[in-house]
Order: sequence, then C-alpha cells, then structure tokens
Amino acid sequence: MKVSKTLRLALSALMVATGVSTATAQNNAPTSFQYHNPIIPGFYPDPSICRAGDDYYIVNSSFDYFPGVPLWHSRDLVNWEQIGHCLTRKSQVDLSGALSWGGIYAPTIRYNEGTFYMITTNTSHGGNFLVHTTDPKGEWSDPVWLEQGGIDPSLYFEDGHCYMVSNPDDGIFLCEIDPKTGKTLKPSRRIWNGTGGRYPEGPHIYKKDGWYYLLISEGGTEHAHMITIARSRNIDGPYTGNPSNPILTHCNQLGQSSPIQGTGHADLVEAPDGSWWIVCLAFRPQTAMNHLTGRETYLAPVRWDTNAWPVVNGNGTIALDMTAPLPVKPEPQKDFATDIRFSNKSALGDEWVYLRNPIMENYQMTSNSLCLNGTSATINTAELPTFIGRRQQHIDFEATTQLKLSQAKAGDMAGLTVFMDLYAHYDISLRRESDGKNTLVVEYWLSSIHHVAKEITLKTAKPYLRVTGSRDHYRFSYSEDGKNFTEIGVSDTKYLSSETAGGFTGIILGLYCQSASESSKPQAEFYSFNYHGTK
Repeated sequence: MKVSKTLRLALSALMVATGVSTATAQNNAPTSFQYHNPIIPGFYPDPSICRAGDDYYIVNSSFDYFPGVPLWHSRDLVNWEQIGHCLTRKSQVDLSGALSWGGIYAPTIRYNEGTFYMITTNTSHGGNFLVHTTDPKGEWSDPVWLEQGGIDPSLYFEDGHCYMVSNPDDGIFLCEIDPKTGKTLKPSRRIWNGTGGRYPEGPHIYKKDGWYYLLISEGGTEHAHMITIARSRNIDGPYTGNPSNPILTHCNQLGQSSPIQGTGHADLVEAPDGSWWIVCLAFRPQTAMNHLTGRETYLAPVRWDTNAWPVVNGNGTIALDMTAPLPVKPEPQKDFATDIRFSNKSALGDEWVYLRNPIMENYQMTSNSLCLNGTSATINTAELPTFIGRRQQHIDFEATTQLKLSQAKAGDMAGLTVFMDLYAHYDISLRRESDGKNTLVVEYWLSSIHHVAKEITLKTAKPYLRVTGSRDHYRFSYSEDGKNFTEIGVSDTKYLSSETAGGFTGIILGLYCQSASESSKPQAEFYSFNYHGTK
C-alpha cells in the first residue's frame, strides 16, 4: 500500500511532537534473521516450550520409545541442543506392551519459582502424571499421579495456585491441583468445547492484559489439524472463541500447496524482549502426500497486541524458510549429522533410544564396538527386543553401519532396520546359516506381508550395511571394504508412511540383534554408525 505525501508528513509531525525522530524509529525497528523449519526435524511431535530467564526449553512426545520425553535447550529459539530426557527410569515410565499409538503422549513443560514441571500421559499404564526438578539437565522426580483424566494435560501457575487442563469427555476441563501430591483441590469443570473441530485437545492457558487465553488443537493430528483460541476474564470461564479462528492451519487455500502440512498442537512463549513465539508440530509429505519423518517441531513469530488476539506469522501459516525478528541473532543451524566409532571411551548421545523399557545388560560398550546381545524377542513383537536407534531427520539421507555377528546359531540375525513400528519395517541384516556362513538378507515387513527381496552369501565377516533414503525410495546396499557399495534392494517409502502403516511415530533407523531360539545367545558388534542428510 502506498502512503500519501500528506500522511507521511503527518506521521513525521507526530514523531517530532512526541520526541521520536524518523531515524530513531527506524533504528529501533527489530532486526529480522533467517532460519529454517523444522527447528527440530524428525519424529519430535507435540512440542511444548517454556522460558527460564534467557533459556528456553522444549519437550516432545515419545510414545513407545525409551527414555521418554526428549528435552531440548536453546538461547536463540532456533538452535536446539538435546540435553537429555525427562523420563529415564522404569519407575517413571512403564512402557510394557506399548505400541506406536500408545505410551507417552503430549507433554507440557512449565517453570515456576525455581522448579521445572513436566506433565504428560502414559496411555499404556497409569494415565496423567507430572514430574519435577530444579535442574532440567539432572534427574527428574518419580511420577506424581493426577486424578483428572483425558490426554495432553497442561499446567498454569498463578498466585500460589496450580491449575491443570486436559480433555476428558471430548472437551477442555480445568481443575486446581496440588502439584506436589497430585490431589485435586477444586473439582474439574468443562471450560470450552472448541470451535466444533474433532478431537479438541492440547490445551494451554496463558494470561495477558487481564485476559486468560486458552489455546487448543482441533481437527485431529493429520491434514485437518488446526490451532484455535478462546479467552475469558476469569480462569473458570466462560471462554469466548476468537472470531478469526483458527489462528494456525494449513487446511485452507493459503496452506494447501505448502510443503508443510498438518500444522497443530502448539504452545506459546514470550521472549525477554516482549516478543511472542509459537512452536507447533507439522509434517513434510514426501511421496503421494505421505510422510515418514514423523511430526516435527516448527517455530513462527506471533504478533500479540494489547487486548488483541494473537496472529501467527501474519496470515496463520508457516514456511520452511522463515525471516523473523528473533530476540537474538542465531548461530547457523546444525544439520543433525552423526559420525560415530563406537567405543567405551564415550557415551551414546541423547538421540539414541530403545523400544519400550530395555534390558540394559543386552547393550555393552567395548573398546571398539557397541555390542548387542540378542534374545528371542524380535522387532516384530511388542516385547523387549535388543534394539537401539535414532530418528530419520531428513527426507534425503544416507545411513551406514559396520557389524560382526558372533556366537550365533542357525537363524540368528542382526542388522540395520528402517523401522516405523513392529508391523512395518525394512531390514538389511546378517543371518547365520546352519553351515556357519553368513547370508546378507534384505526383507520387507508390512503387516501380514513378509517379502525377502534378496539373499547373498558373504565372504567377509564384517560387512558394511547402508540404507539411502529419498522422497520415493529406500535403497539398500553393502560393502566389504567400506568404499565400494553394491545395491541389492529398492523399496517404496510410502508403505512405511504414517498414512499407510498407522501409529503416531516416525522412522527410526535401528540397530538390532535377535535369536531364532531360546537356547541361542548371539552377539552383534557394531563398530560404527554414520548418518548424513539434507533438508
């Protein structure tokens, strides 16, 4: 819009009258910086954020993986370092029998008077609970179990009171609790049903300008996902919805052609400079509108004027490449690559996770390897297989490992798996034969369908195995020298996608070892793991 000369003169006169020069106004304008979404790529969904001084913290859902609830730290909102997990002991999180649509659902993290609180739901065992700590990098407390049901619980602190919101009975309910004991101090009451979208969930309460704002997700965590908001002068309600709801969605004409879809499940945070920001989940469809990297964590600026409704990124959508007035100048974003020579001289990074509650004696670091002790629990069961992996964080990537299978009997196996869940995974592995030789096997597991794509008898005892991912395919190859690789299998990515396989997770690139019988005790020594990808 062009500004007339008369209006420009009037604005200039107003600035002079109030003691503000045009040059000063320009100099005080916030500096915008570029950053790339997702800020935390890969299967890190349902982000919640809080600030303590100049430090920001994010937590994510973890479902059937252990440790539970990954915990991140940042000082610029763009670069995030994983500093651990909130749930690191079985006494905190029982994942027995949990599948990829069970376990730990959306957590919320809050900071109040020197204490950090993380509240979440174990949908497989126990329901809603919270843990707390004064040092987020250290150990968190054992669970404090809560009485109000539903999922996606959140906390709001004010004047010595602690309020909990969640979504029992298909609506948003509020109660006051004692966060140290979990006891309900005031009965639960329904405060909002949302705007009519299915699955009202993910509630968070904020207070600004004397208003209580209630932010929720609606539409289900697929393409119709959206963020809506309501407000009230009283925390108990009644809450009135924003006439411009939803404030964030890509399920509209503005977002229909975006490479980002399923935007929703969000949380707001105020920076020290008074600016507001939103983190949310979304996914990147890569083949026939299917996605495999899971629901990821995104960041966008929020304009929130006095007594007004928040506006996300100007038009309620987000982008992969963003330019925004970040509170501080960010460092270049990291690419989440991994280059590991396994050794007992260094611990595994926090990006590595297990299926359910692992039997830790089956995982040993030697002087030059990560040794996995196989059992008869396979990755095709809801038991406790010997499995450890890290998330696929890029659509285009390459992952390589080297291993040796020892003390094995006929049918014992170890290898590298592209793992969505126990019903859907692609594997490249070594299988011990009855004659003592090793066979390299590429096989695909899709629900009740099992297909062996390739079998090759190997000469070397320590091959390199590789999977290369692209938008439409996973390609499997091997090498005897680590330099010259031979491709031996190609399969479509779409069959492992969330849309096809189901569940709430994303692809994990896993290392595993399993036996064909109770009497066999194979060992797989993994010497290295290298992962590199592009956005």
